[in-house]
Formats: sequence, C-alpha cells, structure tokens
Amino acid sequence: MLKQRGVQILGTGHHAPEQRLTNHDLTKFMDTNDEWIRQRTGIDERRICDPTKGENTTWLGTKAVENAMADAGIEASEIDLLLFATVTGEMTCPATACRVADNIGAQGCAAFDILAACSGFLYALNIASDMIRAGTYDTVVVVGCDVMTRIMDYTNRGVSILFGDCGGAAVLRATDDLSKGKIIGSMHADGSSWADLFIPVSPLDCPPGQPKDSTRMLSLQMNGREVYKFAVKTFAETISHTLEQVGLATEEVDMFICHQSNARALETMRKKFDIPDEKLPINIDRYGNCSGGSVPSLFDQVRRAGGCKDGDLVMFVAFGGGLTWASMLWRM
Repeated sequence: MLKQRGVQILGTGHHAPEQRLTNHDLTKFMDTNDEWIRQRTGIDERRICDPTKGENTTWLGTKAVENAMADAGIEASEIDLLLFATVTGEMTCPATACRVADNIGAQGCAAFDILAACSGFLYALNIASDMIRAGTYDTVVVVGCDVMTRIMDYTNRGVSILFGDCGGAAVLRATDDLSKGKIIGSMHADGSSWADLFIPVSPLDCPPGQPKDSTRMLSLQMNGREVYKFAVKTFAETISHTLEQVGLATEEVDMFICHQSNARALETMRKKFDIPDEKLPINIDRYGNCSGGSVPSLFDQVRRAGGCKDGDLVMFVAFGGGLTWASMLWRM
C-alpha cells in the first residue's frame, strides 16, 4: 500500500531585473500620464529585462530557482523534477525548464514547461503537489517566470502599461506530516474565449474577422474590457467555491496570494469578501502584471516579510490567457 505523504514548502525565491520602467518613463514615448495609469491599474513602475545584458526568461528563472534553493538549503542533486511555467520561453525546444535545470547543475532530473499564462504557476503547483503525494517524486522545484516586455507592442497603450518582468520559484518536498500541503486545488480553462488574450506567431493565428495586417506578430493581443470582466467574475467565483468546498469562512484564511492583474480588481475582491489589507497583499504597484511570475514572486516576498508561517492557511488564486484559472488552499 502506498504510504500517505504530506507536502511541505521548503523554500521560495524570486528575482526581478534591476532596470525600472516608470509611468513617467512611458510618457516620453506614448500618449499617457501617471494619473491615468494609476487610476486604471494601480501601477507606479514595472521591472524590465535588458536583452543586451543577456537578461531573458532563462536567466530570470535561473536566478529565482537559485534563490529558492538557497532558502530551502538544498543541492541541485536533490531535485527530482523541475516544472517551469512561462509564455515567454526563448524557444519551444528545448524547454526552458531543461535549460534552467542545466544552469543549476540538476542534470538528470525530469524537466518540462507548462503553458497556462498567468495561471501557470498554480497549474504547476497543483501538478507538483499531486505527484509528490502519489510517491512519483520527492523533491520538486516549481517556477513561474515571464519576460512580458519582450512581447509588448508599446504603440498599444491599453496593454503595454500593464506588464513587467519577474520570476519566482518554490521548492516542494514530501513529508510525513499529513497536515501540510494542498487541501484542495483546481485548474480550469475556457478555450472559447482564447481570442481575448493571445500572442500570434503568424497572420494565420489571428481570430476570424480580425484584420491581419493590423496585428503585430509576436506581441500580446488583449481585449482589455473582456479580460477585466472575466478576471473579476472568475476571481469571486473561485474564492467562493473553494471556501464552500471545505466549509471555511473567509476570515479563517490567513493569507490570500492572488495574481496581480489589476489593483482595481484586487480592491473589488477585498471589499466583496471583507478581507483585511494585510491578508491580501499586492506588489503590482512596483512590478506590474508579471504573468506567470506574479504569484510566486508575491508569495516569496510575503514569506520573507514573516507571512505565510508554518501552520498558516493560504489561498492561491490566478487567472489568465487560455482563458485559464486555478486555485489552491494550502496548509503551510
């Protein structure tokens, strides 16, 4: 009979580029202003990679993993599996996960990428938790990392002001303490709305009826109004459904680690569920929307500031392109 196992988070880490792109910087090359951006997004600045310095998704993810490994106190030889959630890998082959595993000296471990946009880290966390509980692997590194500025069209004001670059990682390991780990988790997708958020590679990728000559290839295309409506609706339903499934009230959750899509959406959820400020932290004001890097970077910042302590009940929520959404209730 398979021995039951819990899952503990040994350590976390994140990394962001040094270079900052402020709202004031954006006014120098697009028709916008600081007040307009703040009111609509809550963003003051975002971090951006410098390609001339070799800063890309592989570099950013490697730094995040190294920081998580240092926090966990593990060696690369202990890693059984590395899951890398991203939409901005430099290549489709090899997987970014393989290159990062090589960079940290984890040759021989299983490694593959997960593509679920802003929900990617939670997809990976769900998969990693289940594989550890099943006894398939003992130690798994989960990464969420995106260099969103690489796929921005800065002539598109409504989209490009939102995004920044960041990566985060967590080290998971099996434990005999069955109270630790995922209590409940979910992953969902609605492909019928894919055209609300997509990255076309060729004109053939454009939705029916959309002028192909007006779409910039390899740049994120987003129907901001529809994505915002989807985010607010899905955010509320996911929190409610997760709590209902386990019979808990909002106040029994110690921390909400949520995807940083828009400060207005986060404030709407804070008010709807009467969540205290300290239980729903944000970093979008300093980082922007970092897609797959959003949730793990915030999680690491909260842990290093003393939150998400041993025994705490943490809810993770994310939603993004696909359209996808995911959640998890985790006992630290």
